[in-house]
Amino acid sequence: MVAIFAEMLESTREPGTSRFSAPGVAHLLGLQQQDLAELAGVHRNTLRTHPESPRLQSALRGLMRVLSAATTVQPDPQRAIFLIKNEPIPAFHHKTLLQLIQEGRTEDAIGYLESIGAGFLG
Repeated sequence: MVAIFAEMLESTREPGTSRFSAPGVAHLLGLQQQDLAELAGVHRNTLRTHPESPRLQSALRGLMRVLSAATTVQPDPQRAIFLIKNEPIPAFHHKTLLQLIQEGRTEDAIGYLESIGAGFLG
């Protein structure tokens, strides 16, 4: 499980740098780059022209943190991604984890995943 996430994490690294690749993260999560830019709260051109943008990199880190937490609950990477993108969560008014991240509620998303990983079904 750890090795699988490590491979996913490495696939999102911008070659030759210590930052995330927005196209790599978008590809991994099956998102359009425009949707990723919207989720990060940046202009779509920022992904290409300013990949080092602190706001963009922070959003990408948040996404990968949630994916890390999701893979502890659902070890299959594709199912973990499906969980993040599509599963409505009753405790959050049936929003998805991706919607929580977009609202700036990454910690809530991670907390939820940790609670269900510990056996709580909310």
